[in-house]
Amino acid sequence: MSDNPNNGAAPEAKPEPAQTGQAQQGQQPQVKMRVITQYVKDLSFENIAAQKALSGANVQPDIKVQVSLDARKRDTENQYEVTTKYKVESRNKADDGVLFVVELDYAGVFHIENVPNEQMHPFLLIECPRILFPFARRIISDVTRDGGYPPLNLDNVDFLALYRQELQRQAAQRAQAGGEETPAAN
Repeated sequence: MSDNPNNGAAPEAKPEPAQTGQAQQGQQPQVKMRVITQYVKDLSFENIAAQKALSGANVQPDIKVQVSLDARKRDTENQYEVTTKYKVESRNKADDGVLFVVELDYAGVFHIENVPNEQMHPFLLIECPRILFPFARRIISDVTRDGGYPPLNLDNVDFLALYRQELQRQAAQRAQAGGEETPAAN
C-alpha cells in the first residue's frame, strides 16, 4: 500500500500567491458554456421516390443541403436557445425529379457566461452550432437510412464561413436599401 494520500496520483501543483494575483488582474474571466439540453424541434422526411415507385436503375442522386441558424435569449439569466435548420433535397440527375426531402430543426439550450456582449452574436451562431452539428448529422443519417436510402452523412459545416456570408449578405442588403431613392412625400 502507498503512503501517498492521493492514491498514487501526483500531488497537485499550487501556484504561488503572487502568481495567482497577477494572473487574475490581467485576464478576462474564463468563458463558461454548458449545454443544458438539445432536442428536435421539427423533423420532416418526404420519400417522394417511394411514392412514385421509382426504380434504382435510373436514379442518380444529386444532393443539396441548405443550413440556416437562429438564436434567441431565454428568460433565464445567461441562457440562450440556438436552432440549426437543415433542408436536404435529393434530386435525380437524369430527370431532375425529387427523390427525397429532409427538413430538420435541431435546437440546443446553452448556459453561457463571461462572453462580452459584442462577441455574443458570433459565439451563438458559430460555436453553439458546432456543438449541435454531430447530433443533427446523426439524425439525418438515421432518417435517410430508415427511409430506404443509404445513410446520408453530411459533410462538416463551416459555421464561421456561414456567419461571414450572412454578414456580407446583410451589409449588401443595407447598402442596396440605402442607395435606392424613395419617393418624396407630398
